[in-house]
Amino acid sequence: MILTMLVVFLGHVLLGLPLFIALLTTALVGFFFVDPSMIPRMMPQQFFGGINVFSLMAIPLFILAGNLMNVSGLTERLMGLARLLVGHFRGGMGHVNVVSSVFFAGVNGSAVADTSALGSLLVPAMEREGYSRAFAAGLTAGSSLIGPIIPPSIFMILYASLTNTSVGDLFLAGVIPGLLLGVAFMTMNAWYAWRNGLPKRGQLPKAKELGLAAVAALPALVAPFIIVAGIVMGFVTPTESGALTALYVALCGIVLGGLRLPQFWQAIVDTSRLTSAIFLIMAASATISWLLSYAQVPAQFVSLLSPYIDNAFLILLMLSGITFITGMFMEEVSSLMLLTPIFTPVAMMAGIDPVHLGIVITLNITIALITPPMGACVFVAAAVSRLEIVSLFRTIWPFVLTAIAVQLLLILFPPLTLWLPNVLG
Repeated sequence: MILTMLVVFLGHVLLGLPLFIALLTTALVGFFFVDPSMIPRMMPQQFFGGINVFSLMAIPLFILAGNLMNVSGLTERLMGLARLLVGHFRGGMGHVNVVSSVFFAGVNGSAVADTSALGSLLVPAMEREGYSRAFAAGLTAGSSLIGPIIPPSIFMILYASLTNTSVGDLFLAGVIPGLLLGVAFMTMNAWYAWRNGLPKRGQLPKAKELGLAAVAALPALVAPFIIVAGIVMGFVTPTESGALTALYVALCGIVLGGLRLPQFWQAIVDTSRLTSAIFLIMAASATISWLLSYAQVPAQFVSLLSPYIDNAFLILLMLSGITFITGMFMEEVSSLMLLTPIFTPVAMMAGIDPVHLGIVITLNITIALITPPMGACVFVAAAVSRLEIVSLFRTIWPFVLTAIAVQLLLILFPPLTLWLPNVLG
């Protein structure tokens, strides 16, 4: 059954059909193997039931907050602060790229949005500083991986809804891994700048200049603290936090004069389009997830890995490898929806903390955004930098390996993810 479903899914993807149709057709084939009489009853029920979860309403709200930041000019304020903080170092614009991704991650939670928003501005600026266009586009795509790791995170909200894990704990657990990713990419950028002899540009900013830039960016910098503090302290649910953040960003845009009715409407349209695509994929994936659970595929997977169940490190390595390979050929939301119900029982038996598992899976799913042949961030980076996609796919692998190195570090040292939730959660 599994092999047939996989062949059907890959065939539909190769034909270029929309992903949710490929997933629904795959589910239909699976139901014929299990019990065809369940098709008219269970397929509609699971399709709509898969997205009938209150916490999932946070996803469009956080996407809206990020879009409002883009159209209201708050993103440019964050980039201005990043430029003053690190722009005077050798390879300064590359560092600005990474630091801007860290700042932007605190509101949006979407790697693709990060690549699109920052790439069109920073890739040309990096070229003017002496970077090759391929490296500039690769660094933009790579640093965008920070977006889904530092809270808020669309992937973490999905994982929490599937496993009943605390969203607040997951958000806290993502802070240190996200910063580690930033440090790793800044180190890579510093090595590139030194090897290619890029000059230092600008001088150490004066305290007054830095203070003015910090004040200008303060409305955007406050947003992540509203999100995390509100959820962790129990004042709001993730959905309410998303609504509060979107309202806060909209008010900041109006007060600062950057958000007017046309921009507001554009943000709503962009949010509606992206949300519709995500929720269609989620609904179709939920149908397959239920079918696999009904066919006892997770139990079969547990029995397959039972000889290694006493070695949590080896289990995490195997789960990471499967997730990485799956993510290379499948859209990230559907990968997360399909794999999480299968992996969770195995991880629980191995004694792996569900929060730690959530960060490992989230990072693996995120790395898939820059891996051929389905890496969405690479396609966006190629488009905004006007590069051939094949050329960028050839040069993206150092950034993939850098992210994998951070992933191995997290697997080896679980306290990197669990320390902050244990202290503040």
